[in-house]
Amino acid sequence: MSLLGKKFPTPIAKPLGPFFAAGLVVLYGVNSFGNLLMNTEEFKNDPRNPNLKNSKH
Repeated sequence: MSLLGKKFPTPIAKPLGPFFAAGLVVLYGVNSFGNLLMNTEEFKNDPRNPNLKNSKH
């Protein structure tokens, strides 16, 4: 017997699949936009930019 009571065959992953896919699309878009902004002229030489080579200030 289960500690939490009776088990029901409720599908969880199948109905939530489109939401997981939409979340991945949004995360990909945010990452792409962040990378695009890091390479603009305004932030290209910013010391906080991770793409900047490890040069001494």
